[in-house]
Amino acid sequence: MKRRSWMAQAVGLGMALSSPAWTLEARAQSTAPSGARQGLVMALGGSIRFDNTAIWTRLIQEAGGKGARFAIFATAAGNPDRTAKRLQRTLEHYGAKAEIIPVAPRLKDVDWRSARDDPRLIERVAAMDAVFFSGGSQGLIVDTLRPEGQDSAMLSAIRRVHARGGVLAGTSAGAAIMSAWMFRDAPSNLAVLKGQLRDGQEIDRGLGFIGNDFFIDQHFLRRGRIGRLLPAMRSKGYRWGLGIEEDTAAIFWGNQVEVVGARGALLVDLGQAEHDDRLGPFNLRGVRLSFLDRGDRHDLASGVSTPSTTKLSDQRIDPNAPDFKPYFERGSFYADMLGDNVIVRAMVQLVDGPQRELRGLAFNGEGLQNVVPPAPGRRPPARTPSEDEMGFEFRLYVLPETLAYYTGALGGEDYTVLRVGLDVTPVRMNAPLYQPWPQPKPGLKARPAIRKP
Repeated sequence: MKRRSWMAQAVGLGMALSSPAWTLEARAQSTAPSGARQGLVMALGGSIRFDNTAIWTRLIQEAGGKGARFAIFATAAGNPDRTAKRLQRTLEHYGAKAEIIPVAPRLKDVDWRSARDDPRLIERVAAMDAVFFSGGSQGLIVDTLRPEGQDSAMLSAIRRVHARGGVLAGTSAGAAIMSAWMFRDAPSNLAVLKGQLRDGQEIDRGLGFIGNDFFIDQHFLRRGRIGRLLPAMRSKGYRWGLGIEEDTAAIFWGNQVEVVGARGALLVDLGQAEHDDRLGPFNLRGVRLSFLDRGDRHDLASGVSTPSTTKLSDQRIDPNAPDFKPYFERGSFYADMLGDNVIVRAMVQLVDGPQRELRGLAFNGEGLQNVVPPAPGRRPPARTPSEDEMGFEFRLYVLPETLAYYTGALGGEDYTVLRVGLDVTPVRMNAPLYQPWPQPKPGLKARPAIRKP
């Protein structure tokens, strides 16, 4: 199918299903230790539609199939009763058996501490095939199940489920807790880029179900969270980060990660990145970005990403090939690199366009409008730039190993983009960002926009 220019939702908002990259049998044979099937983690990027068959069916398959027993923890939810019942209905609709565990600080008329420490309830949880954490506030999950930094008996039971081969899953906040470090409360991506990243406030300890290799973030592309993921990874020494988009899930087992659902996930690699302390504010050079679409997978041990079978059987795009013919005719500049899906749109534009590099900005436009400029004809006084004047340039560029894959077979315009380079550099923005156009010529008057016939 011919590649088209409209890359809205640049990564495939077509059909919610795709050919699975690996069967369950193949996965079980690949990395599971001898004598036991390794438990897995399924991190859902938030805003999961209840009709997303690809995710819910796969989740229940991994937990053992029809009749698999799930424990539901709506610990993070603002309305735990309503949230838990919705999840229960969804899981049971797809064939599971689901029990609501009443361990949530915002539950009304329930002693959640007694429930958390109830030996009989703890043993029921330990016997489950899977545990599911709802969205909400991830800090509530950690504070409730790991008070004062120590595992509660309930959390130990959840870890036992995983250790004997069970599934741990969570959406939104329930996905954030899966890594050893997590964002606790960091609503402003730009503020984190500018240095607001404090332990116990913006960032905190997670529950570490996937170990120490990956830092997970969710609602990722929709909310432009590349701006907060990069500083967090550098701060805590992570090489790998995975930003999971809404209505999408990432499955972790052993060294393998697979993406399923409606969209995709951004894989961030700081293995060759450098930071220049002389610049002062946050900066990075040599970041590697890959966009893994639904059905794609990544092997952490080898560092190899593999597109879905659907992509492999369609178009391979090599921007370094002598006969490369870009689909896009012009380059682009992005004024808001932290906008909705912008980072992936820019990556697609780069690998299938005429530019070898592409640039964009992240800045506080509202703040710049509040900066008072010098009077006309006067030189601005020498001074340190204000925080509002601090912005960041994002430079994406083609590497020798950059590749992409495209298919239209799923009803949308689906790209997988592998190993694009990224540099992030602080810049000083002009203030104000813009000014009124010069006044109209004397003697001219405004006229009605529409002339009467």
